[in-house]
Amino acid sequence: MPYEFERTQRIAILGGGPGGYEAALTGAQLGADVTLIERTGVGGAAVLTDVVPSKTLIATAEAATAVKEAADLGVQFFTHEGGRAVHPQVTVNLAAVNKRLLSLADQQSEDLKDQLMAAGVRIITGEGRLDGANRLVVSTGTGKKRTDFDSVEADTLVISVGASPRILPTAKPDGERILTWKQLYTLDDIPEHLIVVGSGVTGAEFASAYLALGAAITLVSSREQVLPNEDADAAEVIGKVFIRNGMTVLSQSRAASVERTTDGVLVTLSDGRTVEGSHCLMAVGAVPNTAGIGLEEAGVQLTESGHIRVNRVARTSMPSIYAAGDCSDFLPLASVASMQGRTAVFHAMGDAVTPTELRNVTSNIFTQPEVATVGWSQKQIEQGIAQGEIYKLPLPSNPRAKMMGIKDGFVKLFARTGSGTVIGGVVVAPKASDLILPIALAVEHRLTVDQLASAFSVYPSLSGAITDAARAMHIVS
Repeated sequence: MPYEFERTQRIAILGGGPGGYEAALTGAQLGADVTLIERTGVGGAAVLTDVVPSKTLIATAEAATAVKEAADLGVQFFTHEGGRAVHPQVTVNLAAVNKRLLSLADQQSEDLKDQLMAAGVRIITGEGRLDGANRLVVSTGTGKKRTDFDSVEADTLVISVGASPRILPTAKPDGERILTWKQLYTLDDIPEHLIVVGSGVTGAEFASAYLALGAAITLVSSREQVLPNEDADAAEVIGKVFIRNGMTVLSQSRAASVERTTDGVLVTLSDGRTVEGSHCLMAVGAVPNTAGIGLEEAGVQLTESGHIRVNRVARTSMPSIYAAGDCSDFLPLASVASMQGRTAVFHAMGDAVTPTELRNVTSNIFTQPEVATVGWSQKQIEQGIAQGEIYKLPLPSNPRAKMMGIKDGFVKLFARTGSGTVIGGVVVAPKASDLILPIALAVEHRLTVDQLASAFSVYPSLSGAITDAARAMHIVS
């Protein structure tokens, strides 16, 4: 049943990704008259072509790794041929994997759509643009059948149009051999040799996943090490794991061009070297989808990169317009987009609101092992931006890690000098995305290392490494 409210305030949302979805749901629950305009499907790129499918692919890669490494734990697989035992070959049916992940993405989108409709949100499928600070114009249909829908008037606009893969003029994707991360899911077979251009989060995640799935990988990194913007110790671990598992990492190398050959691709580096492969994934950043939708004409300020300038409650330079997600100049994470969407509507409707504090945001990189972070970084402490003590506990020393055969990783805590208040942390481990939560709670609620250490962790458990690290940082009063 739809929520029963006398709907007075009108909210129009352009883009149905995590930010737009949460803004729509929150507005409907607070009694607003909400219209959501989305061109592809509720959930946007995050659900249909980015987060959901990529993390599903990574889950499959983790399963493949678990099978391959089972022998290290004494688990062996045999089949019988001609009366003798032989090792079976572990293979991945990529066509089946991609069919499954796209199906999951579509189902998730439909579930989100059903939730919005049940809440009373009006959903329009089409292309939208601003016509002033309180009006959206929507084009529906395709091709010659495209027509202008009746304009949507609103008291508040929320812009959540996301971002698209950055395209280099010398390496234009063709959807077959030269690919963006949105086009990988059309492949029927594991690439024989995948060249990944870009060693940031997206490039590292897909390089890690396809390596586990059985592809030969060459990673082209313009920096000295992979994940150049992350914790240096974490990046070093991931780089060593990549190389140990057979990946070729070309450090301090920049791709000048990518060309399609008869049966593959040719990547030319800026120093003249060339790399040949079967496929190439371009992971060189993203561009906000803010061009040509009437933002500047409506008075909304943009950065030089085209991102929408917002404050900590997601408000733009125009009082009636808010922005959420990757199109804004905030942190490009789905969780942050969702928080921005909720915060924007709370603020617009005069409800209680807590401005988003970026230092409290957790983030995770889904490589094998994962890298999770929260709070101040070691680099900021070393630069004197934050005053803190640093403690690093190698994960292989943890008893549960030994049982699981974990060879790489660590827990690192940062505590305020003097008080011992937890101000940040890094976890490199399998499922670090789960293990970071107690550190995030400590940062959010300003717990000390002694308070964190006083919690009972299960023995044996990987989370015990967190309390062990906190205990090692005991503050003597």
